[in-house]
Formats: sequence, C-alpha cells, structure tokens
Amino acid sequence: MSKDTIGSSPMVTSALIEPEPSVCPRHCVDCHLRQSDGFAPVSASELAFVEALRNGRVRIKAGGEIIAEQKPGGKLFTLYAGWAFRYKSLSDGRRQILNFLLPGDFIGLQGQFADGATHGVEAVTEVALCVFARDSLRDLFREYPNLGYDLTWLAAREESLVDENLLTAGRRNATERVAMLLIHLYRRAQRVGLVQDDSVAFPLNQQHIADALGLSLVHTNKTLRRLRKLGLHQIEDGRLRLVNPKALVRIADYYDRPLRRAPLI
Repeated sequence: MSKDTIGSSPMVTSALIEPEPSVCPRHCVDCHLRQSDGFAPVSASELAFVEALRNGRVRIKAGGEIIAEQKPGGKLFTLYAGWAFRYKSLSDGRRQILNFLLPGDFIGLQGQFADGATHGVEAVTEVALCVFARDSLRDLFREYPNLGYDLTWLAAREESLVDENLLTAGRRNATERVAMLLIHLYRRAQRVGLVQDDSVAFPLNQQHIADALGLSLVHTNKTLRRLRKLGLHQIEDGRLRLVNPKALVRIADYYDRPLRRAPLI
C-alpha cells in the first residue's frame, strides 16, 4: 500500500467516467466526484475545511485491507475511486458482506463509537481513498454544523441499507435476493454517475454475491443463470446491463424513493 501524506434528483446525473484509481487529487476543488450531479455542493469555506482535515491519500490493491476487523486504531476514509465492501466474519472463515461501497461513500464511522473496528473493509478493485484522522470529527461538528448534519445523514443512510439487507436475508427468496442486489447496486451506481451506455462496471464475482445474500455459491450461480435466461440482465466483459429493469423491480419488490444529492466529505 502506498501513501502520499498531504495537509436535484441524483437519478439525473452527469456522465462520470471513473478515473484510474491512482490517488485522490491534491486539492478538493479538483475532486471529480464533486463535479457530478450526484453529490451536494458545499461552500468554499466548508470545502477548505474538509481539505484541511484530510491528512493522507492512499491507494490499495484489489483484495487489500482498508479496515482490519476487530483491531483498534482505525482511520476514516472517503472512497474516491473503485469498489469495496464492509463485512463481518466468523472464526471458521465464513463471512457476511454487510454492504458494498461505491465512490463517495464515507468509511470507518462506526469504529469511532466502538472499541476497535466491529467489521472489516476490503477492496474489491484497486481503490483510491482520502484519509482523515480519527479525532477530526469533533472539529467538524463544532466548527461546521452543516457538515456534521451531512455525516448524520450518511450514518442514517447506512442504517437504512442495513435494514434493507436484513429484509432481503430474512424474507426474500433466492431469486428476489439476487434481483434486489442487481437493481439496487445499479441504481446506486447510477446516482453517482457511473452508468455509461446503459451499463456499469461490475467487478463482483459470484462469491461476493453469495456472501452478501447468505446463499451458497451453487444456488447463486443457478439463480443468476435463471434470471439471465429470462432476459432480465446481462453480465458480460465485467459490465452489468439491466435488460428488463421493470421486471427486476417487480421481482425484488424494490421501492426506489427519490433521494436528495448525497453529501460528500
């Protein structure tokens, strides 16, 4: 891992070509995420404050550890480019993927209110992250309450994602689970401008999907093939295309309420 230390409706987003995940830009004003319609604007003083809080930029290879499970001393991150996931594991190696992380997501907040990280975070692809010190949140809430509200909003959204995942694992059948995951990740990617030509880069393998949905690898494979044979989706050359999104929405019983632009720290 290399480190360079330095001091409207989101469904209608501008096209955003995700860059090669080298490092976050040196200055926040040059952040390509902030140029997307999917994220809420901030004032010049707030942007300068966020840049002052940032104390590093890192790049982590695919499969690398961003946050170590059950270890103290975690930092805070904003995912600038790439995909990652948050997970919990058992002593025998079985794991549950709690949610997938996309560009703009804030990482590590839960660990600030617990004795060490209660979960781990792993990179799916090579990722670039902006790094913030653990003790930076107090200054943020004290000096810029609007940014503090943004963090509260991000925490509430994270809770809603966990609620939806619990409903999926507890009540949806295998077909409904896979349909839910495909439509939900596609919509999330669409909100941050990652969909191009009606498809999105999809780096997840079937083991990721199985671990996220609580299914066996065999069951996951059969369900994906069944949905593809029905003409609902295609995953080819590392890209996901929803051929019949309305049918996927009906199968998943998915309700996508309009959301305001997401905050970006």
